[in-house]
Amino acid sequence: MRDDDLALPTAKPSEVGVDAAGVTAFLDTLAAAPDQELHSLALLRHGRVYAQGWWAPYTPDDKTLLYSLSKSFTSTALGFAVAEGRLELTDRLVDRIAPRGEVGPRTAALTLRDLAAMATGHHEDTLERAYAADPHDTVQGFLTLEPESDPGSVFCYNNGATHALAAVVQEVSGETLTDYLRPRLFEPLGVEPGTWDQHPAGREIGFSGLHLTTEALARFGQLYLSGGTYAGRQVLPEGWAALATSLHTPNPAEPNPDWRQGYGFQFWRGRHGTVRGDGAYGQFVVLLPEQDAVLVTTGATANMQGVLDAAWAHLLPAFDAAGSAEADAALADRLIDQTIRTDRPDPLGDVAVPPVGADGRGLAVAGVDETTDGWVLRLVENGDELVVPVARDGWLRSDLTVRDGRGALVASRAEVDADGLAVDVVLVETPHRLRVRITSGTSTLTWHTAPLGFPSIAQLATPR
Repeated sequence: MRDDDLALPTAKPSEVGVDAAGVTAFLDTLAAAPDQELHSLALLRHGRVYAQGWWAPYTPDDKTLLYSLSKSFTSTALGFAVAEGRLELTDRLVDRIAPRGEVGPRTAALTLRDLAAMATGHHEDTLERAYAADPHDTVQGFLTLEPESDPGSVFCYNNGATHALAAVVQEVSGETLTDYLRPRLFEPLGVEPGTWDQHPAGREIGFSGLHLTTEALARFGQLYLSGGTYAGRQVLPEGWAALATSLHTPNPAEPNPDWRQGYGFQFWRGRHGTVRGDGAYGQFVVLLPEQDAVLVTTGATANMQGVLDAAWAHLLPAFDAAGSAEADAALADRLIDQTIRTDRPDPLGDVAVPPVGADGRGLAVAGVDETTDGWVLRLVENGDELVVPVARDGWLRSDLTVRDGRGALVASRAEVDADGLAVDVVLVETPHRLRVRITSGTSTLTWHTAPLGFPSIAQLATPR
């Protein structure tokens, strides 16, 4: 089948029983909120895309870091491995990855089902402790961390569990997750995946780190909404979509309402009968089975519940409401030439970059030079110089060369005001934006949504 045949068909909102005014109200609500920043949107109903858009400098071709939305793809790899007889959900972790030392009885009892359902018995995320226990092999570090409760008894959102699960799939397949999923998932969807972060080298981390386009996420969402079929073909193993998105672990103690409806196999259960994969700062694939719809967003927000609140307030009432050609046209116009706002006053999620340490590690401004076309911003990170060309008007894209053959695709622009020069550097393969303010010879740097883990440009770079 040609890739063109795998593209999602499109429709006007009113053609699929949606009042476009509700989508416009959803966008208005997020635009008015100082803590919200959309980067892309796709809305589907009955298998057709009825609204989509990108906010400059983000484009349809950008493969964005998904953070924990990557977990749903790790779950998918598990489903294939189980269907092919490589694994059973009842397999014990220690029988698939042999510990290097003695383990406790609860660790010894951990099954793949426990890992997938975030029911390992740990009371807090294990990832940092696992890395500290064994920086070279975090799965071995995970095996040293005896759960506080019996496996299967409590919910704990646990990146270490997904990392171990991903390692098992890669161990039995002899391939990275990306290579294993390529003929089974990505090619049947017509998707070319981006990179997936690795640690150690050769092992994709599973809990985060996958990069995909918004269109790829929309196809993935439609695949799960349709029970594992896409373009008339059964892609997922029969029954896996239902099993993975079913409730496996109750979690009533979670603070936000859409995070305490229970957990599946690397999928969250939500209000209004919804199911979703999500990642930090607003990377969402939301399935709405009752409406036969899918919501996809990428963005940069510390208030992810706010995105879902706006969806329930405005998108749900728009289904099966009386739409109109006028509302369709107004929404289409609204989604043309959108751009992210960089002028929000003190938005939530901003984090100041600390000064460079005594060891020379950190991020700082080395200088800025004016040119006929704009400026050249020179940054120094951990001793490496990064040169960023900046345009006077609009966004200018460039590929920063980072050490070890890695690069970071950025888009930059500057504004001159009474206080000096403000430069925004968007790392368009991520949700993150770096703002550089230069005033009277001094400079400050601020992340809008700080990168998780190791907040640096080098850590966000991908192989070239």
